[in-house]
Amino acid sequence: MLTLEELATRVERGDIDTVVVAITDMQGRLQGKRFHARHFLDEVAEHGTEGCNYLLAVDVEMNTVEGYEMSSWSRGYGDFAMTPDFSTLRTMPWHPGSALVLADLNWLDHTPVPASPRQILQKQLARLADAGYRAYAGTELEFVLYKDSYEDAYAKGYRNLVPGNIFNADYSLLQTARVEPFLRRIRNDMYGAGLTPESAKGECNLGQHEVAFRYAEAQEACDNHVIYKNGAKEIAAQEGMSVTFMAKPNAREGNSCHIHFSMRGIGNDEPVSYGDGPGHTSPVMGHVMAGMLATMREFTLLFAPNINSYKRYVEGSFAPTAVRWGTDNRTCSLRLVGHGPSSLRVENRVPGADVNPYLAVAGLVAGALHGIENELALEDEYVGNAYADADAPHVPAHLRDALALWESSEIAKSAFGDDVVAHYANNAKVELAAFDAAVTDWELVRGFERL
Repeated sequence: MLTLEELATRVERGDIDTVVVAITDMQGRLQGKRFHARHFLDEVAEHGTEGCNYLLAVDVEMNTVEGYEMSSWSRGYGDFAMTPDFSTLRTMPWHPGSALVLADLNWLDHTPVPASPRQILQKQLARLADAGYRAYAGTELEFVLYKDSYEDAYAKGYRNLVPGNIFNADYSLLQTARVEPFLRRIRNDMYGAGLTPESAKGECNLGQHEVAFRYAEAQEACDNHVIYKNGAKEIAAQEGMSVTFMAKPNAREGNSCHIHFSMRGIGNDEPVSYGDGPGHTSPVMGHVMAGMLATMREFTLLFAPNINSYKRYVEGSFAPTAVRWGTDNRTCSLRLVGHGPSSLRVENRVPGADVNPYLAVAGLVAGALHGIENELALEDEYVGNAYADADAPHVPAHLRDALALWESSEIAKSAFGDDVVAHYANNAKVELAAFDAAVTDWELVRGFERL
């Protein structure tokens, strides 16, 4: 991590010549500009920079689309301001001579952009602070590694790619050693960028891995998430390989992003999860988990934002289908984990690796507040195989179902505002329309000759 003064010193020494200013878009991707470091110090550090407001109003392929109130042809596709948050300033070891700073978005009259994912989270964290609590989070991103470059993968239509491992590598030291140079570089480069890597392990899918990082305050955890995800892709590209964070890149196990969540009191900074309730939860933790369960279906759009996201929710796949909670139970949507007052936390297993972390954690905070404010009682924990629970409410099976729940949710409108609900509903509608218009390989194989 760098202070602005340290950056200036390193620029003068010639150690750093480039500064990247980045925002996070709706899809959870870093977008921004690269500046010559001297110009950044002379101008951008004080005044910020600007970017076209279509960055929060395009589809995944960066096409301009209809339906957004804040950005359109009729509004002229103007600019918004990118204001660097210097608490995020750091080096980028995988790009020599480069530093990175994340930015918040404001309109040119200095008012915040409501649809900006980072600021959506900030609003929920401010509400939580008013209630006397601070949120902590840790995100566990899985990816599938291929020995093909991104260019080669594109040329092959993303088919018949060579995975980094040819066997199930879950916890396998032998198999993960095959790609340890890549994993080691990720761990060390991320450490050099101010993150705290803990471990790397193989997963079930062929070439699937997870690099775990230490938990942090909620916004910092999300900042780390987007930096790591972008950096992992860039490092893979430099190594002539590719990684995908698609939720379900093939018919095997999908890529998850389990999110661990806990809270502390603002006054004393003490954890507040542990107590004498179910699973050793405190009364407030009981309200938190009850609120998360109560809002899970209505907020699923924040946890599963893409059509492909819903392909993960298959019984027996370690991706949850039942909206239940259990102590160390991986068949439930909420898994209570940890031991004792300092580590007890709840893990939301619904998000996939394609998630926007700011939106997902904002959804967890809003759900927690719903439970706290309404003093919701926590249902009995589920013991056994939650996939077999016929009475449980279920995670929506399709983006279309999640959209309907989100768009009609009074809890979402109250927590996030009508404008944010409409903005992200439109994002889902755009994706659904694009998918509905596409002719898929599945249709061609099934129908080209046989129909």
